[in-house]
Amino acid sequence: MTTPESEWTLVAKPRKSRRYAIGVAVLLVVVHVTFAILLRGDSTGVYFRLADQLAFAGIGCLFAAAVLLLTRPRVRIGPRGIAVRNVLGERIVDWDLYEGLSFPDGSAWARIELPDDEYLAVMAIQSNDREYAVDAVDRFRALASEYAPS
Repeated sequence: MTTPESEWTLVAKPRKSRRYAIGVAVLLVVVHVTFAILLRGDSTGVYFRLADQLAFAGIGCLFAAAVLLLTRPRVRIGPRGIAVRNVLGERIVDWDLYEGLSFPDGSAWARIELPDDEYLAVMAIQSNDREYAVDAVDRFRALASEYAPS
């Protein structure tokens, strides 16, 4: 079940990786469509038909769609808990399970510490975003101190 956006106090998404993923997806489609068009014009002994050209362009679109999955990560914080959406799924962590937010040295993204030495990766807060990531972690921790039980 989805929840209205007004229920969330903070919504954070990665910046650099989103731009890179969109650029790579566009490049994949352009390259595959271009090569699909050019396939028919060269006589190398192999005959490419319209179906082959469409398939080549379609494969480029599938690759682009896979790359665009990297634009999905998001973290939302509100009184209800923490909603973490990574590449394939979303999980809502209640505040009574939250034990902290950490950003280990050398890690690509932050993680939420859970009971029993478990953690949940937060791909929405990435180290390559630098100041934006620092700001997101600070705002996350401020809201966690407000919402999480002591």
